[in-house]
Amino acid sequence: MPDHYVWLFWSSAFLIPWLGLYLAIPARRRVMLRASLLTMPFGLTEPLFVPAYWSPPSLFELARRTGFDLESLIFSFAIGGVGLVLYDALTRRVTVRMPAAKQRHMRHRFHKLALAAPVIVFPPLLLLHWNPIYPAIVAMGAGALSAIACRLDLKAKTAMGALLFLTFYTVLLLALEATAPGYIGRVWNLPALSGILIAGLPVEELLFAAAFGGYWSAIYEHWTWSTSMASPTARQTG
Repeated sequence: MPDHYVWLFWSSAFLIPWLGLYLAIPARRRVMLRASLLTMPFGLTEPLFVPAYWSPPSLFELARRTGFDLESLIFSFAIGGVGLVLYDALTRRVTVRMPAAKQRHMRHRFHKLALAAPVIVFPPLLLLHWNPIYPAIVAMGAGALSAIACRLDLKAKTAMGALLFLTFYTVLLLALEATAPGYIGRVWNLPALSGILIAGLPVEELLFAAAFGGYWSAIYEHWTWSTSMASPTARQTG
């Protein structure tokens, strides 16, 4: 496959599991779509990463000419929905409202601050002139840890969400390299990174996946004062 279409193909590949999850869990469709629409604009941050982190050939050469590209919007849309519901889909869990008495626990006095942790942490780290992928990883990791500090009941979901999304993302990264051999070496700015590769994949990509999965998998419960539990159907058949 010509490099010019690889980024489009790979970003669009994320829509396949997105659609599968959307069809498989009707009760979560509205939330999943809203989450995707919320994360989609983060694709507009691509100029921060091009060419510092990578420089992918894109449709109309937008990424290399302007820093922006359509593929990043597709990618951000897809991972937002998948990251939010993957854990619940595989464990067949549902969300229920947290009792008002628990919401008033003193641990939750930093509720809003914990939710906003990534937005608070990311801009100052950019001033350190690190490669932008590192502030992104640290910011999302801070969001995941803040959620756990605020909501201990989300600890397991945060950890499992990180592991599940990391696994999901790794499979698609390996598929990318298998269908376009050498693409990672040609497109990622590896000399500007740590140089650590795992199965040929930059460790930064894997850290990004784990941090995003940990933060985003529990964001709905944290935001809406709800918690997850096994669905009645799962309990009956388990």
